[in-house]
Amino acid sequence: MTWDAPVVDERRSPARGTPRGLDIVAFTAIGVSAGLTVLIGLLGPSAMVPRLAGPSWQPPFSLDLRPDGHLVIAMAAAAIVLGGLGLAGALRSRWRPDPRWLLAAGCVVAALLAFLPPSGSADHLNYAAYGRLVTLGQDPYAVPPTALPADPVTGAVEEWAGVTSVYGPVATAVQALASLIGGDSVRLTIFVMALVNAAAFIGTALLLHRFTRGDADLQRRAALLWAVNPLMIYHLSAGMHVDTLAIACMVAALMARGASSGLLLGVGIGVKLNAGLVALGPAWELRRSPGRLAVVAGTATATVLVIYGLAGSHVLDQVGAASKKVSLATPWQLAKGGLQTLFGPGAYSTWIQVGSLLLLAGLAWLILRALPGTSPGDTAPAVAAVMVVAWLFAAPYALPWYDGLAFALLAMASWPALECFMVARVTILSLGYLPAREALRPEDLLWLKTLLRERVVPWSLLVLTLALVWWAVSAGARARRLSASAAPPP
Repeated sequence: MTWDAPVVDERRSPARGTPRGLDIVAFTAIGVSAGLTVLIGLLGPSAMVPRLAGPSWQPPFSLDLRPDGHLVIAMAAAAIVLGGLGLAGALRSRWRPDPRWLLAAGCVVAALLAFLPPSGSADHLNYAAYGRLVTLGQDPYAVPPTALPADPVTGAVEEWAGVTSVYGPVATAVQALASLIGGDSVRLTIFVMALVNAAAFIGTALLLHRFTRGDADLQRRAALLWAVNPLMIYHLSAGMHVDTLAIACMVAALMARGASSGLLLGVGIGVKLNAGLVALGPAWELRRSPGRLAVVAGTATATVLVIYGLAGSHVLDQVGAASKKVSLATPWQLAKGGLQTLFGPGAYSTWIQVGSLLLLAGLAWLILRALPGTSPGDTAPAVAAVMVVAWLFAAPYALPWYDGLAFALLAMASWPALECFMVARVTILSLGYLPAREALRPEDLLWLKTLLRERVVPWSLLVLTLALVWWAVSAGARARRLSASAAPPP
């Protein structure tokens, strides 16, 4: 069953197999959003799509039409708005399309996007550069891409060129493998990473479909939250962010048992450190089984120590530096500005870090209290989803593709109320990062950064966070009343 699902009078609702007008609109919006995302990549280099150096006969391919920046950014904005509205509508729809068709459609789009140049940001150029550094005998955790400006791959980095890698050793290993195959071709290196990314996205979709087997409604919801989720297609499939690989590992870990679960948890943390929040889910579920908990925790810990130990402790240097940053689109940017106004110039990173940890703990506690007492809420995916959602809302530094982990976990837990908050959050945050790269953005669209990203989005997310707190308090009170009414009389 799902929690906090809307109550619908079955006598007044249309046949479950017959779509209403709004249902058709919602699913059409999802399709148009995904289509726009595909078209952005197909058009070729633009303000949304970085140019990939290399022989033109090598994949990924595009029409190389060099579209105007206004056009592609407008297309991206339409993809985000339609995707958010369509997803929200589809999740509340009474129409029940076959989940296998949704799964197939999402997998086809993900596979197609692997053959098109990545869009939305230029992070994939950093990935290629870090892999290239490894193949050239350099340490990407100590040497930034700017150390080799003449190299065709490291020299192609647009942003963060002077920053060493913040990603885990497993991610770096994948990037190095892609570089070994791609050589000095940025295009071919990116394509190899795109194939890995597509495999991770499709693999996650298949795992979620299997996890929800036996209940077509849950399978359908899982497909909407991941496989055909237009916002995840936009960020993780077309955007080719390394988060996709970490998510695949964590979903597999939650489906595995014993040492296999611990091993997969460790590998996921080896991709991206913050994915380790998911480990709190199995820890909570196994709290009454010390032996099983020891096996999972011990295997996960050993795996992480081996992965990071082989790479060296300096691997975490950039992670530590990144943890003190505040991204422009989070509410903490407002807090930072307020502190600077009150107390003078300064980053106040320690104050903000402490505040974010307190907010994370408070949000997690409130949402956990909202879990129904006698429900699947005591399972690892549900607890992990709570922790990740709380982290996303509390983190000083957050980007829209980070939200993919929460959507995958919610697909396993099926909690409509939290899904609603996450759809709103990722839609708002995505609009704040149009485009996520600075190159080729038209000058007259600078307001997308100075107004939308730095002002409108932080205030909107602050309001959404307050709404989440209000809902969690109210839902927690309802859950306690239901638990008390269900308890036998003394």
